[in-house]
Amino acid sequence: MIIIIIVLVLGAYQIFLKKEKPSYTVINVVRGIISQEVSETGQIQKGDKINISFRNPGRIESISAKVGDKVKKGDVLAKLDTSDLRIQLQEANANLSLNQAQSNKLLAGAGVEQIKSAQTTVSNAEAAFQNAQQKLADITAQAAASLNDSYEDALNVLEDAYLKAYNSNNAALSVQRSYFIGNDQQSLDVKENRQAIETAASKIKTYLDSAKTNKSEGNIDLNLAQIRNDLSNIAGYLKVIRETCESSGYSSLVSSTDKTSLDTHRTNINTAITNIANAQQAISSVKLDNEYDINTARTSASSTEGTLLSAKDALAVLTASPRKEDVDLYRAQVDKAQAAVQILDNKIYETYLRSPIDGQVAEIKKRAGELVQSALSDTVVVLLPAAVFQVETDIYEEDVIKMSIGNEVDISLIAFPDQIFKGRVVFIDPAEKLVDGVVYYHTVIDFEQMPDEVKPGMTADLVIKTASKENVLMIPGSAVKKKDNKIIVEVLNGKNIEEREVQIGLAGNNDALEVIAGLEEGEKVIIR
Repeated sequence: MIIIIIVLVLGAYQIFLKKEKPSYTVINVVRGIISQEVSETGQIQKGDKINISFRNPGRIESISAKVGDKVKKGDVLAKLDTSDLRIQLQEANANLSLNQAQSNKLLAGAGVEQIKSAQTTVSNAEAAFQNAQQKLADITAQAAASLNDSYEDALNVLEDAYLKAYNSNNAALSVQRSYFIGNDQQSLDVKENRQAIETAASKIKTYLDSAKTNKSEGNIDLNLAQIRNDLSNIAGYLKVIRETCESSGYSSLVSSTDKTSLDTHRTNINTAITNIANAQQAISSVKLDNEYDINTARTSASSTEGTLLSAKDALAVLTASPRKEDVDLYRAQVDKAQAAVQILDNKIYETYLRSPIDGQVAEIKKRAGELVQSALSDTVVVLLPAAVFQVETDIYEEDVIKMSIGNEVDISLIAFPDQIFKGRVVFIDPAEKLVDGVVYYHTVIDFEQMPDEVKPGMTADLVIKTASKENVLMIPGSAVKKKDNKIIVEVLNGKNIEEREVQIGLAGNNDALEVIAGLEEGEKVIIR
C-alpha cells in the first residue's frame, strides 16, 4: 500500500505540479572589451620596400617627408585636406548636442516655458526653412537669367563672327577676280581656297540661324563650337591666299592695299575666334557659378529642413508624457550621434599618413594638392624598412576587409615556442592572388622586436588584431536574429519576453557582438 501511494503521488506531481523547464538560456548584457582577430600562418622573408598610402581617398594638403629621411614608427609623412571632414564633425557635434539636450529635456519633464520655447523654435525653423526655399528659388531664377544673358551675348558674338566671315569672303573674291583669273596653279589655289571660305561662311550662317531659332543651351553650345571651327578654317584659307599673293609672278602684281586687306580680314577672323572662345569661357564660368550657388542654397534648404523636423520632433516629445520607449529611443539617438562623432574623429585621424615602421624614405610619389583616389593602390610614400626581416602571408578575401595598415600582430615562431613577438601590418597588396581558385591578398608584417637568431623561411603563426573596443555593451551573436530586415533580440522582462530592435557594432571573437543601441547593461537576453 505504501509503495502504491508513493507511485500515485509521484505521478500526480509529474502530471500536475512539475513545471516544464524553459527551453532557453538567459544571458546578462555586460560591458567589456571586444576584440576582432584574424589568424593565419606566414613565412619570414628579407625586408623589401613598402608602399604607403592613405586609408581613404582625398586631396593631399602637405607632405612632410623627404627622400632620404629616416623615420620612426608613427612619424607623420603626409596629411590630407580635412576641411570637409571638420565641417561634418562640427555638424555631428551639433547633432550630438541637440540629441543630448532633447534627451535631458525628456527626462526632466517639460514646463510651460519650455513648451513655449520649443514652439518658438519650430516657428523660427519654419521661417528659416521658408526663407531658404525662397532663396533657392531666387538663386535658381537668377542663375537662369544670368545664363540666358551669357547666351544672348554669345549670339551677338556669332553675329559679328558671321559678318567677319562674310566680309572675308568678299575681300578674297575681290583679290581673285582682280589678279587670279587664269588657269595657272596659283589662280586655281586661290579659287579653291576662296570657294572654301564661301562654303565655310555659308555654314556659319546656317549655324547662326539655328542658334537664333533654337536657343536651348545644348544647341547654342554646339553652334558656338562649330562656328569656331569654321572660323579657324577660314583663317587658314586666308593665309593660303595671302601667301599666294607673294608667289612668283604675283608678288609685284597684287597691290599692297589688297595684301593689307587680306591681312586685316585674317586678323578680324582670329579676333572672332578669340571672342567665341571668350564667350564659351564666360558661359562655362556662369554655369559653374550657378551650379555652386544652387547647390549651396539647396544644401542650406536641406539643412534648415532637417532643423525644422528636429524642432518639431522636440516639441512633440515635450508635449507628450515620457515613456520608457521614448527614453530608450533618445538614448539610442545620443549613442548613434556619439558614434557618428567618433567615426569622423577616426577619419580625421586617418588623414595623417603615419609611418608604420622604422625605416627610410625611398621615394615620394605624390605632391601637395594631388588627389589620392584609391586607398590601397595609389602609393604616396615608399619606405625602406629598417628591419632586416619581415613576415609575409596571404590573407583570405573574407578576412582582408577587416584589416588595415597598422593593425597590431602577435607573432609566434616555431623556433621560439615560449615567446610571442609583437608586429604590425605594413602592407596589403591591392591585387588579388588566386590559390586553388580561392582569392587571397598578399600581406607584409613588420617585427617590433626581432630575435637575433631569426632566419628567412621560418614559419610564423600570426594573430592579427583587426579591431578592439573597451567598455562596450556585449551580447553573444547567438542571441540575435533578423526579422523584417531588422536585428532583433528577445529580452526577459520579469516573467515576460519581449522582442526589441538593436543596433550592432563590432563583431568580435568568440561570438561576441557590440551593442550600440537598444539594450542597457544588466538587461537579460534570451538564447534559444
